[in-house]
Amino acid sequence: MKHATLSTVDWPDFGRPEMPAPPALAEMEGRLVAIRAAMQARGLGRLVIYGDREHSANILWATGFDPRFEEALFIIGPDGPPALVAGNECLPYTGISPLVAAGQVRVLHCASLSLISQPREGLRLDQVIAREVAAGERVGTVGWKYWGAGEVADPAAAIEVPALIVDLLRGRATRVENATDLFMHPGHGLRATVTVPEIARLEFANHMAAAALRRMVFAFREGMSDFAAVEAARVGGLPLGCHPTFATGAMASQGLSGPTGQVLGRGQSVSFNICHWGANICRAGWLAETAADLPADARDYLEAFAGPYLQAMSLWFEMMRPGVSGGEVWQNMMAALPSDRFGVTLNPGHLIGADEWISSPIFEGSDLPLRSGMAMQSDVIPSHPVYGSTRMEDGYVVADAELRAGLGRSFPAVAARCERRRAFMREAIGLDVPDTLLPLADTCGVIAPFLLAPRRLIALRQVAPVKGSPSGLDGLDERR
Repeated sequence: MKHATLSTVDWPDFGRPEMPAPPALAEMEGRLVAIRAAMQARGLGRLVIYGDREHSANILWATGFDPRFEEALFIIGPDGPPALVAGNECLPYTGISPLVAAGQVRVLHCASLSLISQPREGLRLDQVIAREVAAGERVGTVGWKYWGAGEVADPAAAIEVPALIVDLLRGRATRVENATDLFMHPGHGLRATVTVPEIARLEFANHMAAAALRRMVFAFREGMSDFAAVEAARVGGLPLGCHPTFATGAMASQGLSGPTGQVLGRGQSVSFNICHWGANICRAGWLAETAADLPADARDYLEAFAGPYLQAMSLWFEMMRPGVSGGEVWQNMMAALPSDRFGVTLNPGHLIGADEWISSPIFEGSDLPLRSGMAMQSDVIPSHPVYGSTRMEDGYVVADAELRAGLGRSFPAVAARCERRRAFMREAIGLDVPDTLLPLADTCGVIAPFLLAPRRLIALRQVAPVKGSPSGLDGLDERR
């Protein structure tokens, strides 16, 4: 049996990836073909994709364009050029779409999608809908959420897109229904799996977020402010998937808090993240050098909490193989991390894209299998009133032999870095990582429980157990 040990291990650095190319025209054309096939299978005559700054992932995937400041619509019929509808400030930015640049998507100006008090020339929204949606059609809407049975009386009729747009659509169509699942469902959603080029983009985003988080951790000092800590990360220019969090001191229990002026002090618990589109790197632990710096009742943090968490995460990695059901992952993780101690309330792992959380195949009773191409977050969040939390949240892709071979042919440097990260996780940390898992960040496998001594990492080693131990972690030591 492997036991948790605390050892001095350098955080790995496998080099900076080259900036990958954005989606090319052929890739975007393929997505449009897939969207139309999904529409036809659902019996939809028209699909209306809504986007705004907060909810841009689906329209971005479909067009290569993301709304800035304002709302936008992408209206797709069974044939012919779809219409991308934008407001005043987004209008010139629509040219970022390869489909627009190639003349395969029409751009319509609707100033009603612009900010308040701006000029209102161009088509009104009702005119856009009248032009683009034929009377009597069955229309699907794609926003950012769909509902399950038991949440609402009629999930198909529960639409989260703004009421003004839905009312106009209902005035034209025989039926308007929520079709967001066509993009986001973990079993059949178009965005539930990624392609080889998308893996390269995900790796770059994970690298940028992980490098920033590493700079922040190694800058931690007693007496610095949380603002100074986040400033030390030097977050790059990629779009943020969510606001950077930093929760410590009086805000320690407010996990989604950003910097508020808290001062870092020895013996405080802390959690923090850097999130870009396609990547969320998160850690939690203690501002301490050794267990002696912790509150008295938390000094067995390694034995009672962080060590068992790493053992459970080794099991999580081992299950990241195509064909394993989400319900099996859920059941095993709940057994490995009992709720009375670890308090894991959300899904132990989920899909990630431009939106930090797409959906998850991992939930109680799920018969949905993990599939090759699923971009997974190792987002297993324990919480305890005494021990605080620990975390090893990074990005991975489940990949069968065919997908790995395709990555090696098209992006050999990306494939090589993933292999080196996997080797580090296995050899330096002792984690059971299968060949079917591609680690996307250099932080994969890294847990530094005492963040004022960030090179002291938890690892799993084959150690003879001490007879009579209740915890099963008697091999844990604090080797310097």
